[in-house]
Amino acid sequence: MKGLLETNLQGLKLINRGKVRDIYDLGDQLLIVATDRISAFDVVMPNPIPGKGIILTQISKFWFSFLESITPNHLISTEVKDFPPECRPYETELKDRSMLVKKTKPLPVECIVRGYLSGSGWKDYQATGSICGLALPTGMKESDRLDTPIFTPSTKAEIGNHDENVTMEEVRVLIGDELSDHLEKTSLAIYEKARLWGEKKGIIIADTKFEFGLLGDQCILIDEVLTPDSSRFWPQDQYQPGRGQVSFDKQFLRDYLETLDWGKKPPAPELPQEIIEKTKAKYEEALRILTS
Repeated sequence: MKGLLETNLQGLKLINRGKVRDIYDLGDQLLIVATDRISAFDVVMPNPIPGKGIILTQISKFWFSFLESITPNHLISTEVKDFPPECRPYETELKDRSMLVKKTKPLPVECIVRGYLSGSGWKDYQATGSICGLALPTGMKESDRLDTPIFTPSTKAEIGNHDENVTMEEVRVLIGDELSDHLEKTSLAIYEKARLWGEKKGIIIADTKFEFGLLGDQCILIDEVLTPDSSRFWPQDQYQPGRGQVSFDKQFLRDYLETLDWGKKPPAPELPQEIIEKTKAKYEEALRILTS
């Protein structure tokens, strides 16, 4: 299977080519196509992970439905037959990897929820004893479960730049008190429901990030949700605090890249076939376990 690195859908208006998704403007709707691109350290890799975009779309589709009792979302359909007529000529390319969604005004905040001490949160804690200004107990180990999940927002960065952690006070200045409180409350509620589901399935959802947008005055969940690109998924039966964890997400790719003499800036190194295949297998396993 050959991976899809990018789309060029003639006659449709491409408005953004992100790290993973190509977005087309359809008037009051958007067409979001999940390619097989993969990024790490905010840099897009030169090699695709074949089928990854299909996996991301199917996982997001599952979660959008699962979480509707907590928050509305932007998804209209993932079926090409429901898309506007101008999309139909590209059915083969779009099948299973695209979403027709409501057009919103995206909020300039990444809504990160952490239930475990890992990744940049662990690095923050080692340096300061806190994450995004939230003080944590002393003596914690890498991958420790937090007593209560925490909301640690960040700003969105352009491709090639790193997202920056911010405090809730900074978020309030950016978007106001009412919206800030809504994002925190909703993000924590989504995470808690998803975490309990993951635990039933034998997967620890260590942390994740959400994005929200405004549809008129309504704040709704947008983009992707709880995928291996936006979350850390750990197998419960192999969990052991005090070290990095085996994962069903792109942490495997990050760990490989950390072994290279690469400055985490473009251009990214070519990925060996073995790394591509193992990354794909981890994504496939996350899809199978979480949505079965």
